[in-house]
Amino acid sequence: MTLGAFISKQFIRVIQWNESEDGVLSYRYPMQDMEIENGGQLTVRETQMAAFINEGRIADVFGPGLHKLTTQNLPILTDLLNWSRDFESPFKSDVYFYSTRLQLDQKWGTATPITIRDKEFGAVRLRAYGNYSYRVADPRVFFTQVSGTRQSYLAADLEAQLVGMIVERIAGTFADSNVSFLDMASNQAALAAKIAEAMKPAFAALGLELYQFIVESVSLPEELQRTMDQRIGMAMAPDLGRLTQYETAESLEEAAQNVGGTAGIGVGLGAAAAMAQAMVRQGQPAATPPVAGAKFCMECGKPVPAEAKFCPECGKAQ
Repeated sequence: MTLGAFISKQFIRVIQWNESEDGVLSYRYPMQDMEIENGGQLTVRETQMAAFINEGRIADVFGPGLHKLTTQNLPILTDLLNWSRDFESPFKSDVYFYSTRLQLDQKWGTATPITIRDKEFGAVRLRAYGNYSYRVADPRVFFTQVSGTRQSYLAADLEAQLVGMIVERIAGTFADSNVSFLDMASNQAALAAKIAEAMKPAFAALGLELYQFIVESVSLPEELQRTMDQRIGMAMAPDLGRLTQYETAESLEEAAQNVGGTAGIGVGLGAAAAMAQAMVRQGQPAATPPVAGAKFCMECGKPVPAEAKFCPECGKAQ
């Protein structure tokens, strides 16, 4: 290799970046032992921005397009380096590319339940999860607040910070919404919109734009969900006495089908006693414990002959 060829390799005439993988937010162009040729070309693609950095200070920022690198196109860098306006020598500077593509399907979720005050159930612990998307909108702010002079900065490096910010604001948004837990499923889109509005300034402070925010699910921890199901079940039974009679009749029918052993007899007698107590509580005379094969009306709970097609008490079809 000739000396001229060696020297020519040290000057960069074209600067461009082809994103090699998803999730790269910023990338420092390799400049070690090389200088940028005055009048060289900078290619910035549609989903990118580029910035010139001098000694850790951000200078000129370029949007998509083909740019000729001269002192006229690099006014801030020219001032920082005290160049004359007709400076024509190769120069040294760091060049950073920023991906402005949307970072899609970023997951968020509450690692532990968050406690809010529900207007119907009092203090309630909730879990929630969903996804969001964002992009780098302001390279200057992103450089100074987030990425700095790292060789590259990935969406994965920022994930914990963003999720923490989101979860921090969810508790307040849910509490201020005055929406009962039972109504949250039908109001998830409205809740997501409120959370997004609360989050946008925080994203902008990092040089980012929050593009979309989705709440996919709001749920209770398992033990609280069981309690909630029981309360809902009780609320759905307008006549608790009739429900008790029905459940008791179901137990008796099951016991009657298993008359071959003492266990079946015991269950049958216990269920009959429970039904008798239920009837007494409802102001009805206690019925005589049924024999094997007996059944009860699902409407009024009265004993019905095994072969009967209608209840002799209320006329309900069996």
